[in-house]
Amino acid sequence: MLAAGALLGATTAGPAGAAVPPPAPGWSLQWSDDFTGPDRSLPNSADWQIDTGHGYPGGPGNWGTGEIQEYTASPDNVRLDGAGNLRITPLRDAAGTWTSARIETKRGDFKAPAGGTLRIEGRVQMPNVTGEAALGYWPAFWALGSPYRGNYWNWPAIGEFDIMENVNGLDSVWGVLHCGVNPGGPCNETNGIGGSRACPGSSCQSGFHTYRFEWDRSVSPNELRWYVDDQLFHRVDEARVGAAAWADMTGHAGYFLLLNLAMGGAFPDGVSGVRTPTGATVPGRPMLVDYVAVWTRGGGTTTPPTTPPPTTPPPSGSAQLYLRTGSGAGDAQASAATATLPSAGGANHDGTPYQPQVFTSGPITRAYDGGATRFDLFADAGTTVANGQQVRVSYDRTGDGTWERVETYQYFATDPVPGYEHYTEARGLRSATGSHGDLVNGRVRVEVWSAIGNGPSTLGIGNQSVVRIPYA
Repeated sequence: MLAAGALLGATTAGPAGAAVPPPAPGWSLQWSDDFTGPDRSLPNSADWQIDTGHGYPGGPGNWGTGEIQEYTASPDNVRLDGAGNLRITPLRDAAGTWTSARIETKRGDFKAPAGGTLRIEGRVQMPNVTGEAALGYWPAFWALGSPYRGNYWNWPAIGEFDIMENVNGLDSVWGVLHCGVNPGGPCNETNGIGGSRACPGSSCQSGFHTYRFEWDRSVSPNELRWYVDDQLFHRVDEARVGAAAWADMTGHAGYFLLLNLAMGGAFPDGVSGVRTPTGATVPGRPMLVDYVAVWTRGGGTTTPPTTPPPTTPPPSGSAQLYLRTGSGAGDAQASAATATLPSAGGANHDGTPYQPQVFTSGPITRAYDGGATRFDLFADAGTTVANGQQVRVSYDRTGDGTWERVETYQYFATDPVPGYEHYTEARGLRSATGSHGDLVNGRVRVEVWSAIGNGPSTLGIGNQSVVRIPYA
């Protein structure tokens, strides 16, 4: 069946510099970049930000994938070429150090409208290199859930749509969905749920091809689809991953787009069976991007109300919850205090609260801001060896006793030296269920316990440990 999205008329292999296709009836262009500009100029800073280094500040090293290159903002690595293309070029210096580039859209609100469809498309030529000379090349065009920004440890729950991936110069495009928990979970992490095929006509490396992703909320169950040159090659629907994981990756503010060319890492190494890049890998073969565009179709239309809409209650309750004496959570108390976390007794309580200290705040009425939970807990195990503390944060949106969103974080192994240490969300999610939404007379519960160890620990409270909820 021909998808309605194909009516936009993608341009396939051929010369660079093709214009962004005009929208067909029913589609509306939301955003695009045709990469028009002088040679060696950088991408438009109003639309794009350039990532640099080996990872986000406070995030996983090597961008979480094991890739080896350093990303830079040098025109040698990322530039407009004066002919209507973006060029991302990996380079290797005399010492064997690789550099390349990665850019991401400033906008992070690309999302299918309720009852409608989102279409993300790019016309790309993969690096024109094959065989041993291509080992380690990893070009990609993809999208990440916006709550990842500023957190960097909530992947894959926030969702990742790999619109185009390629490794090692193979004539193949991969489309992949990442979601749920890592490892395992409904999206089989860290692999994700993927599909692949050869590029139609010319190889992926020798010509431009159009790579498209659609998020369709007009069908039930909702569906994600991947295309190359208008040919459908992969699809995943909500029923396959389950309602909870689907809600986590779709219930937030939306997605930002990325273009990058990595060198080495888990994907190319796993396909080649060797550590890449190798001595035979050649530098200097760019990925060219002719345009990137986002359209939507349908959704978002309602009959004008005949009565005034209900008034939104004003915000109430704090979004910065200090753990307080008396098992409450809210504004900081005047002075520091402590709470004891009983010993785990030598058992493993990873993921399951065991004699927890429980702190509850509410009622809270605030709008979800699309972000993620953050916290800074003061923990001390004294001189006890091999203790570990763990936290679970739960959200009851309406105060009816139903915890619609539950987040359990990886436990924090404290050192056997007296003095507080900082346990933060940087440890990463161990598991999460449900989704965020506005709080209307809602409650937030924080549980802290000893996950492992043979001795008690101390939790700093009063004006010390704090949980920041993603609500405005």
